[in-house]
Formats: sequence, structure tokens, C-alpha cells
Amino acid sequence: MRPQVIIVATLLLNVTLFAVNFTVAILGGSRSVLAEAIFTVTDIAGSGLLLWGLYLSRLPATPAHPFGRGKERFFWAFVSIIVTFTVAGVLVLTEGISQFIDPHPIRYLVEGLLVVFATLATSVAGIGFTMRELRRSRMGLLELLESANQGLKAIVYQDLVTVGASMAAFVSLIVVAQTGNAAADGLGAMGEGVILIAAGFILSAESRGYLIGRAMEPDQGRRMLAIVRANPNVSKVRSIQSMLLGPEDALLALKINFKDGMTTDQLELAIDEVTATLRAEFPVLRHIIIEPES
Repeated sequence: MRPQVIIVATLLLNVTLFAVNFTVAILGGSRSVLAEAIFTVTDIAGSGLLLWGLYLSRLPATPAHPFGRGKERFFWAFVSIIVTFTVAGVLVLTEGISQFIDPHPIRYLVEGLLVVFATLATSVAGIGFTMRELRRSRMGLLELLESANQGLKAIVYQDLVTVGASMAAFVSLIVVAQTGNAAADGLGAMGEGVILIAAGFILSAESRGYLIGRAMEPDQGRRMLAIVRANPNVSKVRSIQSMLLGPEDALLALKINFKDGMTTDQLELAIDEVTATLRAEFPVLRHIIIEPES
């Protein structure tokens, strides 16, 4: 997969959307359109943070970071989620409440509807682009959402939330056009804010597990255990522990009882065999520590 391609494409789309939404929001006075502008500008900041995390995660290992800096992607994805969803949601919700309590007349309704529709169409196109990249890497959407790739999941959620928020804005502007009641515009912005905040809480809660140190999936652990046990030199696996150090980087620690009577050279060869077999099946295992026990 090419995460940088998806992030850069999203960044460029959001820059365009922000310019259009902000211009129409300022001229027309619609809080729903302004909400779209706020969300897109926080999307821009969030995409920049994801790119920064991707760059830092690729720095080589150092004595201070002996296992590399793969968790940078988890951290900066978490910061991006806070900025993109929670902060944006609070700002949008505040603007919506203000418009609902003290409605201001909305001008350029047709232009506002066109901009919201364009935002909706662009977000759908963004989802299509992400799906194309997933197919390119032979990964399904459900597989991505179940993976540890928090950055790309945040991008997908951005597009999905934008679709939902754009629909809320579109409906509110239609109501304003039909009834002349500008308070409906505030309700639309409030709905967008609630959607953003809810998505932010969901993704933030999921990010917590990766930041504090989450193991690989249980089915992967069972497969790894079966691979180790299948080695003819292994007598017993006493413990197996794993931790994700990044979306494509994991640490595996094993305590293994090898067969009695093995020489040092035979033991080293057996450890190398186990390591090679595990890495062939799980390329994500960049760090494998095997502690032989009697």
C-alpha cells in the first residue's frame, strides 16, 4: 500500500474544498457551509500531521530508539484525530448553536447548495481513490478498518464523516430555502458537529490501545504458535508475547524449550530456522527475540 499517496491526495482535495467552502460561507453567511470549511481546514492540518508521522516512523533505529520509531505513526494519527474530529466538532457545534439561538439571514443559497454538493461528490471520489489503492495492495475496506493503520483509517473516516456532514448541511439548506427559517441552518451545523465529535471519540479510544502497547491479533498469535511448535527441534513453547510497534512493524518475544542434547551450534541453527519461518509467514515481524530455556 502507498499511504503517502492517499494522504497527499486527501491533502490536495481538502485545500481545494476549504477555499471554495470558506469563500461561499463568508459571502453567504451559512453556518452549515462554514462548518464544512472548518472541517476541511482541520483535515488539512490532520493530513499534514499524518505525513509528519509517516516521515518520522521511517527514521533508522538509534540507541535511544532501538526498535525504531514505528509508533510515531500511532501518536501522530492520534493527534490528527483530535484535531480533525474533536476540535473541529466543538467549533462546528458552537457555530451551529450560535446560529440556532440567533439566526442570521443566509444569502447565496443556491451557491451554498452547489458547494455542499461538490464537497459531497469530492468526498465520495476520495473514498473511491482510497478503495483503488486498497485493491492495488489486495486489501479490502473491512481489512483496513480492522488493521493497525490508524492514519489511513482516519483518512477513510474523514471522507465518510464528510459525506454524512455534507448530507446534513444539504438538508438544512433545503429547509432554509423552503421555509426561510435560518435556524435550520444552525441545526444542520449542530448535526455536523455531533457527527465529528462522535467519530473523534471512537477513533481516539481505538488509538489508545496502540499507544500503550497492543498485541497482534489472537488468530495471528495462534498461527505463530503453531509454526513454532511444528519445528522438529522445539520441545515446548513456554511463552509467546507480541507488541505492535507500527502498522507494519511488530515485536515478538518467545521462550522456547528446545530438545535436550543439542549443541550450541545446533541451538543457534534451530533459532535461525524458527526466526526465518516466522518472518516468511509474517513479514510484519521485524523484531524477533527468542530465549531458549532448558
